[in-house]
Amino acid sequence: MESRRLLTQILVLLISGAHSATFTFINNCPDTVWPGTLTGVSRSQLSSSGFELAAGATYALNVPAPWSGRFWGRSLCSTSAGKFTCGTGDCGSGQITCNGAGAIPPCTLVEFTLAANAGQDFYDISLVDGYNLPVSVTPQGGSGCNLTSCPANVNSVCPPELSVTGSDGSVIACKSACEAFKNPKYCCTGDFGSPSTCPPTNYSMIFKNQCPQAYSYAYDDNTSTFTCSGGANYLITFCP
Repeated sequence: MESRRLLTQILVLLISGAHSATFTFINNCPDTVWPGTLTGVSRSQLSSSGFELAAGATYALNVPAPWSGRFWGRSLCSTSAGKFTCGTGDCGSGQITCNGAGAIPPCTLVEFTLAANAGQDFYDISLVDGYNLPVSVTPQGGSGCNLTSCPANVNSVCPPELSVTGSDGSVIACKSACEAFKNPKYCCTGDFGSPSTCPPTNYSMIFKNQCPQAYSYAYDDNTSTFTCSGGANYLITFCP
């Protein structure tokens, strides 16, 4: 699915003009979150590829279009012997900034493609790589825009075979079945590489039942991709 979606995003970018959007991040979680950012399509990274967001804090980031990439939240982070690491969503850079590295699954992803003033922005929340934190995306301005959200605590219903536990034994993240089992029928690869051969599974439905607007597996496009026209700004809220 990633290659198919990336091709669509590239085609959109090639026919697009340019505008910019302000992304405002809000942390409504009781603990600090460290958002990460990753730019795709061989473009330069944003002015910040990772930052600290204390409970109740906000952070604004300007994103020039055309742009395609993703955001996510890291949790349970600390620095030891000069190396920064996170319990969930770590990007492996050893620093608060991710510097072009993506999130290590399982992690809730917010994916975006910003297009032209007269075109459309495309966005989604993806649990294809698993779940760590609840998040929502709220367009500000624009036309034909809709909020999308994954507000549920998926960790609370994560089965043991998908669970990632912290030092105290609590579930801190939930793997996708693809990540946990590396099986083509869950990853929609090989003989299962089409919508007709890769339907939802009992595992993907755990995610879908908790977050109906989010991608639960690779071919979950119809209920999970959103668009917005007119050059909107966006509010990304952790723990909405």
